[in-house]
Amino acid sequence: MYPNLRDIGIRNPENIKRYSLRKEGDKDILKVYFRKTGAMLIGRSSKYKFQRQIKTVSGGQHVQHIQGTTELSEINPTLHKIIKELDSLSLQVSTEKELKQQVLSDLKHLQSVVDNKIQEIEGKLDKLQ
Repeated sequence: MYPNLRDIGIRNPENIKRYSLRKEGDKDILKVYFRKTGAMLIGRSSKYKFQRQIKTVSGGQHVQHIQGTTELSEINPTLHKIIKELDSLSLQVSTEKELKQQVLSDLKHLQSVVDNKIQEIEGKLDKLQ
């Protein structure tokens, strides 16, 4: 019934609680959260990375110009199909507490990404001195 979810290894889509999508560099990161089952103390999640598609178009006012052309990145077509299937499951955060936990989790992840990027840039600066 959900061929694209099955293709990425999700066998029981009815166990999906929610998902998140973010962009990191030239990749889109899909994270799927599953409901707790049986004796599990916490729910499980899986992360999938998809390379963004690059399209070259002529004209326009975008950041990267190469001899009158512009490179645009857009969501991977496969990921687009997966998101449509996930949306058809009518996934919703059911309580304010879950929403707060989701926002806090996203905030902690963002902090981690920023910290790692700062370390990377500081390392490059050290090499230049």
